[in-house]
Amino acid sequence: MNIWKLCMTSSTALRLFKKVPPQALLVRVRYKLILNRNVARGLCTQQDFCVSFDNPAVQKYIENLRMEFKTLTAEGDCYEERKKRRLLEIQPVINIIEERNALTENLASLKELTSDESKDQEFLSAVNQERQIYLQRIKQLENMLISSLVPSADEDSCSDIVLEVTAGVGGKEAMLFAKELFDMYCTYITHKHWDMQVVHQELSDLGGLRHASVLVSGEDVYQYLKYEAGVHRVQRVPATEKSGRIHTSTVTVAVLPQPEEVDVVLHDRDLHIETKRASGAGGQHVNKTESAVRITHLPTGISVECQVDRSQIKNREIAMRTLKARIYQQELEAQISRTQTARKQQVGSSMRSEKIRTYNFMQDRVTDHRLSSSFHDMHGFLLGGEKLDSLICQLQLMRNRDRLLEILSK
Repeated sequence: MNIWKLCMTSSTALRLFKKVPPQALLVRVRYKLILNRNVARGLCTQQDFCVSFDNPAVQKYIENLRMEFKTLTAEGDCYEERKKRRLLEIQPVINIIEERNALTENLASLKELTSDESKDQEFLSAVNQERQIYLQRIKQLENMLISSLVPSADEDSCSDIVLEVTAGVGGKEAMLFAKELFDMYCTYITHKHWDMQVVHQELSDLGGLRHASVLVSGEDVYQYLKYEAGVHRVQRVPATEKSGRIHTSTVTVAVLPQPEEVDVVLHDRDLHIETKRASGAGGQHVNKTESAVRITHLPTGISVECQVDRSQIKNREIAMRTLKARIYQQELEAQISRTQTARKQQVGSSMRSEKIRTYNFMQDRVTDHRLSSSFHDMHGFLLGGEKLDSLICQLQLMRNRDRLLEILSK
């Protein structure tokens, strides 16, 4: 039974056999789909999503980290800056491992107590309650350990991003749904206590949204919102439809890491800056002052425009930040294209063209195609609170599990 479960959860185990029948691969794919769906529905715990810590490869990996930590701490304060940063990375992992080991020892002690049948029922009941508390805490620590063992990507440390929502296929209906998604993300940003500033917002005549950009700053902002990048599909009867036909429209979401000053250097000789009078509401001010700013990066041809503020200086600052983010994203895409073409992408990003999520209003259903799972309560999900945050956490857990399995297979 253990061998069967290992083969179903790990493609590495299947490679141990000389010949793997196609039926086994098909069954494994179905097993993962069912497992992901059950976790999303709450039918099984997230612990089933994790790698077993009884796995020899996991134990060896953890032991190597402990030996590395012991070596670094033995050097005292004389080690260089690079080793110091490495020590700070390993320290949280070691703390989790030590706490888990202590709880495991406590569980062993409780097992000895419950083995004595002469104890009264009240005492045994108290011991069982304490045992459940230990088991629940161990599960939490193991989920934390999965995230800690997986090395973070360079862009994950980015705490400033540009979130862009653009109406895709579907005309006016796509614009209406783009506005709903944009409002959902604004509410989610507030829910996570992040800071945001709307850079650009182009509305349609019916109150829909053609395109919007917002600057978001906060702790771990890219680690969460990067899973929202991609194509979002909506299926419903639009308010503009008189015959009652169901329309399928799309909205594109892009999450662009905003680099620090040292990441992207913009030279004045490479910039073409234009100013003009802003369009839209504003009375006499927009007609008399050139507050709108357009900046073009000559080497790449990327151009951004900003006119959200009455101050030209403020608009120029916002446009420069947006330009840096787009240049950084272009460089990031080129690097990923060169180095990670062969790697299987299981988490959506702004480079993926296929749909990542479907919103079916007739069935009150939201389907995330990366998790292969569906759930209901469309209204609650579009509020951008706990339901969206819970889905993103499941995507993070799936990504960390798969990355850890990839590391262990090497």
